[in-house]
Amino acid sequence: MRIRIAFLSGTILLLAGAAKAEDGRFIWSGDWYLKVGATGFIGPKYEGASNRMFQAAPLVSLGKAGSTVRFSSRNDNMSYGLLDQGGLRAGVVGKLLFERDEDRSSDLKGLDPVKFGGEVGGFAEVYPTDWMRLRAEVRQGIRTHHGVVADVAADAFVDVSDTVRISGGPRLTAATSDYFDTYYGVNNKESAASDLSAYDPGGGIHSAGLGAAITWQATEKLETSAYAEYRRLMGPAADSSLVRERGSRNQLLVGVAATYRFDFTLP
Repeated sequence: MRIRIAFLSGTILLLAGAAKAEDGRFIWSGDWYLKVGATGFIGPKYEGASNRMFQAAPLVSLGKAGSTVRFSSRNDNMSYGLLDQGGLRAGVVGKLLFERDEDRSSDLKGLDPVKFGGEVGGFAEVYPTDWMRLRAEVRQGIRTHHGVVADVAADAFVDVSDTVRISGGPRLTAATSDYFDTYYGVNNKESAASDLSAYDPGGGIHSAGLGAAITWQATEKLETSAYAEYRRLMGPAADSSLVRERGSRNQLLVGVAATYRFDFTLP
């Protein structure tokens, strides 16, 4: 379950605004927006699951008004741009990770619970054309796992009217062995308790897939969307006994979302 939330915003602002700008104002001074909303979707009970369930999650995003961001995706994690040159943006990014245990699915019985935590790192995005965005994120796990995760996505987008946009494109995720060990590894103790085959994963490609969305700007501040994402698990994820013996390599998610924007000014 993915929640876009500004849990890193305080740290980011302290780092970015430690000094005042030339006009005497802090870096964080100016007009900002806060988007809050919710998403409901049907997707796998856990990464690699074959069974699906309805889930809901809040959506929160924070940004500076007047940014040159031309496109955003539901896959984008909470980020703050430190470099913004129109066709190129780069900065820091963060993601929350939630607990996983046998209460979510009986498939997980006997496996060690996955702790609540997060990932922090950097992102960069470029616009090779007026209708396409390429974005990459690299994040280090904190508490939940100690691996490194990299996401790469390409999205083509077109405005079919003043209020409706269609977008979509390929996605690719890779990770180090520490990430795979947390979510897909099965040690000898877990194997005995769960009846899954023991599995010690390495690093590599996690998944490849496609995503698409249609977004409707219902009012100046209210935005709604419908989306679908398909991922095919690969490498260490696909080879996991949890996926092979109880789950599926095919991961499909379909949902709807709505957010409302609040505008405010910081001195």
